[in-house]
Amino acid sequence: MNRRFGVTWTVAVVTATLVVISGCAKASNADPETKTFEFSGDTLNVKANDVPTDLATSDRSDVEVTRWFSTGAGASGANATWTLSDDGTLHLTAECSGLANCDAKFRVEVPQHVKVLRDGRETDLKGDG
Repeated sequence: MNRRFGVTWTVAVVTATLVVISGCAKASNADPETKTFEFSGDTLNVKANDVPTDLATSDRSDVEVTRWFSTGAGASGANATWTLSDDGTLHLTAECSGLANCDAKFRVEVPQHVKVLRDGRETDLKGDG
Protein backbone atom coordinates (compact mmCIF):
# COMPACT_ATOMS: atom_id res chain seq x y z
CA MET A 1 0.00 0.00 0.00
CA ASN A 2 1.39 3.35 -0.89
CA ARG A 3 2.06 5.65 2.09
CA ARG A 4 -0.08 8.54 0.77
CA PHE A 5 -3.09 6.24 0.32
CA GLY A 6 -2.56 4.88 3.84
CA VAL A 7 -2.58 8.37 5.39
CA THR A 8 -5.67 9.38 3.40
CA TRP A 9 -7.44 6.17 4.43
CA THR A 10 -6.57 6.73 8.10
CA VAL A 11 -7.86 10.31 8.05
CA ALA A 12 -11.10 9.16 6.40
CA VAL A 13 -11.65 6.42 9.00
CA VAL A 14 -10.93 8.76 11.92
CA THR A 15 -13.27 11.44 10.53
CA ALA A 16 -16.08 8.93 9.94
CA THR A 17 -15.64 7.55 13.44
CA LEU A 18 -15.86 11.02 14.99
CA VAL A 19 -19.04 11.79 13.07
CA VAL A 20 -20.66 8.56 14.22
CA ILE A 21 -19.52 9.05 17.84
CA SER A 22 -20.77 12.63 17.97
CA GLY A 23 -24.24 11.67 16.74
CA CYS A 24 -26.30 13.53 14.24
CA ALA A 25 -27.83 16.77 15.42
CA LYS A 26 -31.38 17.47 14.23
CA ALA A 27 -33.13 20.77 14.84
CA SER A 28 -36.48 18.96 14.91
CA ASN A 29 -35.32 17.12 18.05
CA ALA A 30 -34.30 20.29 19.90
CA ASP A 31 -36.40 22.04 22.52
CA PRO A 32 -37.64 25.38 21.14
CA GLU A 33 -36.41 28.64 22.65
CA THR A 34 -38.35 31.87 22.16
CA LYS A 35 -37.25 35.48 22.32
CA THR A 36 -39.39 38.58 21.83
CA PHE A 37 -38.10 41.86 20.39
CA GLU A 38 -39.90 45.19 20.70
CA PHE A 39 -40.34 46.56 17.17
CA SER A 40 -41.99 49.77 16.01
CA GLY A 41 -40.68 49.99 12.45
CA ASP A 42 -42.45 49.44 9.15
CA THR A 43 -39.87 47.08 7.57
CA LEU A 44 -37.99 44.16 9.10
CA ASN A 45 -34.95 42.76 7.28
CA VAL A 46 -34.30 39.15 8.32
CA LYS A 47 -30.72 37.99 7.75
CA ALA A 48 -30.76 34.27 8.45
CA ASN A 49 -27.22 33.47 7.25
CA ASP A 50 -28.27 30.29 5.40
CA VAL A 51 -30.20 28.89 8.37
CA PRO A 52 -33.70 27.63 7.43
CA THR A 53 -36.14 30.31 8.61
CA ASP A 54 -39.94 30.44 8.39
CA LEU A 55 -41.49 33.91 8.25
CA ALA A 56 -45.09 34.55 9.29
CA THR A 57 -47.38 37.44 10.12
CA SER A 58 -49.21 37.35 13.40
CA ASP A 59 -51.64 39.44 15.40
CA ARG A 60 -48.93 40.91 17.62
CA SER A 61 -47.13 44.22 18.14
CA ASP A 62 -43.61 42.79 18.61
CA VAL A 63 -41.37 40.34 16.77
CA GLU A 64 -41.18 36.84 18.19
CA VAL A 65 -38.40 34.47 17.19
CA THR A 66 -38.41 30.77 17.98
CA ARG A 67 -35.28 28.74 17.40
CA TRP A 68 -34.50 25.08 17.48
CA PHE A 69 -30.76 24.46 17.89
CA SER A 70 -29.37 20.97 18.30
CA THR A 71 -25.77 19.96 18.81
CA GLY A 72 -24.16 16.55 18.72
CA ALA A 73 -21.50 15.43 21.16
CA GLY A 74 -18.25 17.32 20.86
CA ALA A 75 -19.94 20.47 19.62
CA SER A 76 -18.07 22.83 21.91
CA GLY A 77 -17.66 25.25 19.00
CA ALA A 78 -21.42 25.51 18.42
CA ASN A 79 -23.15 28.87 18.82
CA ALA A 80 -26.55 30.32 17.90
CA THR A 81 -27.40 34.02 18.15
CA TRP A 82 -30.36 36.28 17.52
CA THR A 83 -30.17 40.06 17.66
CA LEU A 84 -32.26 42.95 16.37
CA SER A 85 -30.27 46.04 15.40
CA ASP A 86 -31.53 49.63 15.53
CA ASP A 87 -31.85 49.73 11.72
CA GLY A 88 -34.53 46.99 11.79
CA THR A 89 -32.29 44.08 10.82
CA LEU A 90 -32.85 40.78 12.61
CA HIS A 91 -29.61 38.78 12.60
CA LEU A 92 -29.98 35.02 13.05
CA THR A 93 -26.97 32.70 13.16
CA ALA A 94 -26.14 29.12 13.99
CA GLU A 95 -22.56 27.96 13.66
CA CYS A 96 -20.41 24.96 14.36
CA SER A 97 -16.65 24.93 14.12
CA GLY A 98 -14.18 22.11 13.63
CA LEU A 99 -15.81 18.69 13.58
CA ALA A 100 -18.79 19.90 15.59
CA ASN A 101 -22.19 18.74 14.44
CA CYS A 102 -25.17 21.05 14.79
CA ASP A 103 -28.49 21.83 13.13
CA ALA A 104 -30.83 24.80 13.51
CA LYS A 105 -34.01 26.38 12.26
CA PHE A 106 -35.88 29.58 13.13
CA ARG A 107 -39.45 30.87 12.93
CA VAL A 108 -40.05 34.62 12.92
CA GLU A 109 -43.50 36.06 13.62
CA VAL A 110 -44.01 39.72 12.77
CA PRO A 111 -46.89 42.19 13.19
CA GLN A 112 -49.29 42.15 10.25
CA HIS A 113 -48.47 45.73 9.21
CA VAL A 114 -44.73 45.06 8.83
CA LYS A 115 -43.10 44.58 5.43
CA VAL A 116 -40.57 41.75 5.63
CA LEU A 117 -37.31 41.49 3.69
CA ARG A 118 -35.15 38.37 3.55
CA ASP A 119 -31.48 39.30 3.26
CA GLY A 120 -32.47 42.71 1.92
CA ARG A 121 -34.76 41.31 -0.80
CA GLU A 122 -38.53 41.66 -1.01
CA THR A 123 -40.66 38.73 0.14
CA ASP A 124 -44.30 37.93 -0.45
CA LEU A 125 -44.89 38.46 3.25
CA LYS A 126 -46.49 41.89 3.46
CA GLY A 127 -49.23 41.67 6.06
CA ASP A 128 -52.48 43.59 5.61
CA GLY A 129 -51.67 46.86 7.38
